[in-house]
Amino acid sequence: MYSLRSLRPAKQLVRGLSSSSRFRPYSLKDAPVDVHPEVEDALAHNRPVVALETALVTHGLPFPSSLEVPLALEEIVRSTGSVPATIGMIDGRVKIGLERDELERLASRRKKPAKISRRDIAAAIALEADGGTTCSGTLVFAALAGIKVFATGGLGGVHRGGENTMDVSADLQELTRSPVGLVSSGVKSILDIKRTLEYLETLGVPVMAYGDSREFPAFFSRHSGHNVPWNVDNPHTAAKVLFTQWQLGMENGALIAVPIPEEYEEVGKEVQKCVEQAVLESEENGVNKSGKDATPWLLDRIAELSGGKSLTSNIALLKNTALVGGQIAVNYHRLVGDEKAKAKISSVHASPANVVVVGSAALDITAQELPNTQTALAVHSTAPGHVKLSLGGVGRNIAESCHRVMQAKFPSLSSLLISPIGNDTFGNVLVEKLTETGMRTDGLIRVSEQTAVCNMVLDSKGALVGGVADMSITESLTGETISSRLIRHSPTIVALDGNLPTTTLDTLVQYCKEQNIKDRSEPTSTIKSTNILPAVLSAFQGKDSEQAPVTYCTPNLLELTRMYATAQSDLFELMDHQRWWSAIDSFNLGSSFRMELEHLARKGVSELPGSSETLSFLTDEGIATMAIHLLPFFQHLIIKCGDQGVLVAMCISAEDAPRSGWANARSNPRQRYVVAHGSCGEILVLQHFPSLPVELVANVTGAGDSFVGTLLATLANDPAALYHPTRLEDTITTAQKAAVLTLQSQSAVSPELSALDK
Repeated sequence: MYSLRSLRPAKQLVRGLSSSSRFRPYSLKDAPVDVHPEVEDALAHNRPVVALETALVTHGLPFPSSLEVPLALEEIVRSTGSVPATIGMIDGRVKIGLERDELERLASRRKKPAKISRRDIAAAIALEADGGTTCSGTLVFAALAGIKVFATGGLGGVHRGGENTMDVSADLQELTRSPVGLVSSGVKSILDIKRTLEYLETLGVPVMAYGDSREFPAFFSRHSGHNVPWNVDNPHTAAKVLFTQWQLGMENGALIAVPIPEEYEEVGKEVQKCVEQAVLESEENGVNKSGKDATPWLLDRIAELSGGKSLTSNIALLKNTALVGGQIAVNYHRLVGDEKAKAKISSVHASPANVVVVGSAALDITAQELPNTQTALAVHSTAPGHVKLSLGGVGRNIAESCHRVMQAKFPSLSSLLISPIGNDTFGNVLVEKLTETGMRTDGLIRVSEQTAVCNMVLDSKGALVGGVADMSITESLTGETISSRLIRHSPTIVALDGNLPTTTLDTLVQYCKEQNIKDRSEPTSTIKSTNILPAVLSAFQGKDSEQAPVTYCTPNLLELTRMYATAQSDLFELMDHQRWWSAIDSFNLGSSFRMELEHLARKGVSELPGSSETLSFLTDEGIATMAIHLLPFFQHLIIKCGDQGVLVAMCISAEDAPRSGWANARSNPRQRYVVAHGSCGEILVLQHFPSLPVELVANVTGAGDSFVGTLLATLANDPAALYHPTRLEDTITTAQKAAVLTLQSQSAVSPELSALDK
């Protein structure tokens, strides 16, 4: 099996948001809050969002840095897979997510924007002011929106001499009532760091240093000389702290202090001297007593004294916290997504799965022009037509067909798809669509890559003009990640999609061997059909087992040919291995077997009247020989031959042979099978099954996958189904019926499989 920022105007009223929005309660009050559509979509679909402040735009940075820096911070946040939500105020309306022209307006300061802390919010709204939100103001609106991570430069704190003046920033108190992770480079170095940390301790706000040290950073410097109780050295652990607070229903935030990058440490020492001088001057000229105007004055003076070095360092630490904030947000929402997925799992979903399919899940976007369209797609123009979104991916198709057949025939069994999906809109759609089919979603793994998408363009007759398939996300699946999930289920069969990386296939084949789980390989395509061979080679060279490394394999004729040619090539030399020669010799295939095979090859492909085509391809094209020579590697080969039917080649082990229905069987080419009894007690069976008639073909995409999924469902219910002639015929016929239903359906897997044989 193998952003650009939206150019649309922001929504004018909260009442315009979807009913699922977390802002819905405020719409009843006609709250003056506008949420950017991109931010609203991310919040509605549980995608990571990072809040960014605008006090640095309106008061903290000189123009043009006041515009360039926030735009750069947004792009850094996007690079992590998160959505930036720059928060500010325009004409008395709170903007959670700003358009570029709104950022330009605040950065230019032509409307004399106010500095908006919690105390200023209502007044600024009432007076229809422009404003840049401080840490305090940004925390208020981030919490209101349900944004869990806020990245900024320096946090406010206790001012020097604050023990006498009681000059303490509102930022600290806001962290006690806003359940947001504040990612900053510490507190501004013009403040009293020691007393700020003591005050945060009093407030009960958790403070963590980010990195391998517990030393709290000093804004321009990585070193303050003050330690905090905890440190976290990666975004996942930081996210887990925030996630634990969410699980416990805690309403306070947390401060994650990220040191400035090391390359700015030496410059930071110089800047710190300028800080001390500027603070001294502010005390001498009385600026330190001017309230909120003190900080902008000090920052401007420090920039002047440092010759602009403070500005360079300030921008560097802002970019660093934006990067770390984005990474924490991605990890946090992954944890929340996993938790919500668990909450959705019913008691059935919590139970072990009998069949686990590991492979790709994708969204298929198909565009087809209308009949009699005059516009030629080949000349790079658009054409009127229809665009359809559907589910795809070989692994997903097989899992759905297995699920539907189990629903219809074996309701006590269940199947599971293990597949990676992204933290993006495509991933959310895929989950919703899978849920609609009734499939389990607890095997889906959220990763940072984009969800697999296949985009196809068809002409008016349905012929493929071109397309793009982005399936690289499958490379993110490791054998260790998958095997840790398999442990929870102990399935009887694990099906492996050929899209998986060869290293992952190697690990999983070995895992199945160790756990005595039957594994099945789906080659997926001619090109990828050989991906399983490194795993076969690795397992084949083991010392502890004489059985074939892979229990089942379901190639088509082209895939079989490619697999055979590669297996005997100098690259693998599988057919030079002593174990292969021993197995082939043990089959005991003499002249009588070859004669019986020749008789079978003269049999007609179909039982239908008027059909003249024979099974000569078995001998003339060497198909039977290839299949037999691959049996030491793949114990059961179920070969899809298209309109030429299905060929089963299998080796029943000496242990199972006496209990099988083939124990006393002899070849019967008239009944389409030949049998050989090996010298070690094994039985080799080669049997052909004619194809079933198809009245109308609507779609060929998932027919083979439906065949395989149905086969898996049957084998999960009856593991010995192939070992009895009548049950083998029933099994293959049922799988063929499923393939026909999908051939007649517009879907990748026919919904009618849910009523198969009912």
